[in-house]
Amino acid sequence: MSTVESDASSFVPLTHSATLRRLLYEALSELGLDPGRVYLGVNQHRRPGPPPVDGRLRHDDAPQFWLAADSLVGDPDIGLHLGEVMKPRLLDVVGYLLLASRDLDEALASFLRFQHILSGGFVAQLRTEGAQARLVIDLNYLGFSSLRQQMECLALLFAKLLGFITDGDFRLEGVQFRHSRPARVSEHQRLFGLLPEFGCEHDALLFPASLLKRPSRTANPELHQMLWRHAEAQLEALAGNDLLNRLRYLLGVRLGEADCSLEACAAELGLGAGGLQRALAEQGSNLRRVRESVQRQRAVELLREGKAMREVARACGFSELSPFYRAFRRWYGMPPEAYRARLNAV
Repeated sequence: MSTVESDASSFVPLTHSATLRRLLYEALSELGLDPGRVYLGVNQHRRPGPPPVDGRLRHDDAPQFWLAADSLVGDPDIGLHLGEVMKPRLLDVVGYLLLASRDLDEALASFLRFQHILSGGFVAQLRTEGAQARLVIDLNYLGFSSLRQQMECLALLFAKLLGFITDGDFRLEGVQFRHSRPARVSEHQRLFGLLPEFGCEHDALLFPASLLKRPSRTANPELHQMLWRHAEAQLEALAGNDLLNRLRYLLGVRLGEADCSLEACAAELGLGAGGLQRALAEQGSNLRRVRESVQRQRAVELLREGKAMREVARACGFSELSPFYRAFRRWYGMPPEAYRARLNAV
């Protein structure tokens, strides 16, 4: 087996904590809806797999709920209304870390360090620009752009959580969403207290940077250290959410859509280019090898689906057919048409 094939075969699906699912069940009930009936409607055309032994859920199953929720319950603003009634309960070690932090800065540093305990698809970052801080809360899914209902729910939930940590002092200065502006925005204005920006590069909350140094009433340095060690062990045990898998996933999202250079991928993952390069080298890999494993896998999937050759090339990140053909011959020792014929003959 080649190194590229080894990289591809070692990919494990990303997972997320069941915390949000529990919060969703509670919020649906709070809105007078039957959670079991709603989820039955979501899954009526698909057979859900067995519940995971460790309580974690497959990351790419989440879009099914968020894409169907508004039509199932007849509420075009269901994400906002779920976020409105959600209570930011501390159900993960990450939540308790936030509470034990000395200030909001340490709380957010704890969240960013261990965000992949909550979800392998998170690419959250904190950016401070002068007097304003910007918490990016992007969640990526293969085959889907930002999910409006989910991100509007999460933005409200995060704002509540940050308010809880700061004893109600947290104040939004802006909200940004990647999805396009919906037809009606009156509920956004009511719930956020301002009109969000839509069609932005990231999903993000903007707030005064001065809040980062606000001391926490619940700070507990010794407990924070103990929880940090526990979170490190928990994160290390999540093999599916490790850096190599998250990079593969990010490349799968960005191929043919956005820059997949070392610098761009590192920035999305919250690392410097050198840091990502070193981290991959420690795992015996590099960006070119990981990118090619994703390209190879995608090319075969699209050929099997009968996609046009230009579409296959573009989806694999090639702007022209000739470099795609050269790469494909290097990978499989034959042109893509011959490979498709072999697939169809099986």
